[in-house]
Amino acid sequence: MMVRSWAKRYLEGDSIIWLVVLSLSAIGVLVVYSTSSSLAYRERGGDTEYYLFKHIILLVLSLGAMWFVHKINYQYFARLSTFLLLLSIPLLLYTWKFGATINEASRWITLPVINQTFQPSDLAKLALITHLAGMLSRRQQIVSNFTRTVLPVMLWCGTICGIIAMTDISSAAMLFFTCLLLMYIGRVPVKHLAMLVVVGGLLGYAALSLGQRGETALSRVESFMSEEQVTFQNQQAYIAIATGGVSGKGMGKSEQRNILPLSYADFIYAIIIEEYGVIGGIGVILLFLVLLFRGMRAVSRSERAFGGLLSAGLSFAIAIQAMINMAVAVGLVPVTGLPLPLVSMGGTSLLFTSIAIGIILSTTKEFEYQKATA
Repeated sequence: MMVRSWAKRYLEGDSIIWLVVLSLSAIGVLVVYSTSSSLAYRERGGDTEYYLFKHIILLVLSLGAMWFVHKINYQYFARLSTFLLLLSIPLLLYTWKFGATINEASRWITLPVINQTFQPSDLAKLALITHLAGMLSRRQQIVSNFTRTVLPVMLWCGTICGIIAMTDISSAAMLFFTCLLLMYIGRVPVKHLAMLVVVGGLLGYAALSLGQRGETALSRVESFMSEEQVTFQNQQAYIAIATGGVSGKGMGKSEQRNILPLSYADFIYAIIIEEYGVIGGIGVILLFLVLLFRGMRAVSRSERAFGGLLSAGLSFAIAIQAMINMAVAVGLVPVTGLPLPLVSMGGTSLLFTSIAIGIILSTTKEFEYQKATA
């Protein structure tokens, strides 16, 4: 009873979302410790606890950020989003031209003093979804007006997604699709959405032609479509999944973790299935679906359009990224390089995912309070 009362006092908002977050975080700690062993031997002289402690520290900081953000009234983020968008544009441009290159992609800025990498696209995603939700909520009475509503939305989406696509095609495509879903929920006419799809297609073509990742993206699609050639990453992921069976090999008993590249990040879902079986894999999928469902409830239950749209947009972004990551591991889509939210080894993605969930929790406080006082 004491734990329950403490949780109600300090962990506000949707309690199911809190349980999902803590469950995914716990799974992430276990699997990161298992998968980072080979990386530790290769880069840290066999210090297998180094990456575990690093991930735990980042996780604690991220959960702390989530708790802090969920205490803030979500309407404050509508005013903050414009500033963050304007800040993200020069950061994205700087990253494109001068960013730190990791795994053949220039997506990071190295922060001075602390010597940690920062991915500006994570900030831009959060800012764009928040700003778009604010724009649509304020223009619900004129949402069909092309000049006053659709055109400004197209300009922001096209600008941010286009710049991100210069260095990260998959993240840009995911963000663009999330924006389309948010606009559909926000009652933007389908004919205007079709126009935005055309604009997105043209920007995508330009990014493939002028950006850094055009050849890589095309080669990955060609490899995925080829019936004769399977990439080394996919081969090892398939082996991990096939040998996991129904119940898995057991915690920390993966054999492919030392062979599969980026098993602690992009392909961590394959290791989850190898160690915890199909049961564990389905369990992770269900956790993300529950997070999506609870976040989407705000659309019908929030008193303000902004709260519902904001919660839906951020929930979509997290769930879509998770589904793409898992689809890559099982071979349903080409390799993308997107981490599994809250589970893959920590970085700025973990931090901004936590901030996004903190905002979702802030929106749910509204109707949780209504339920408690009813």
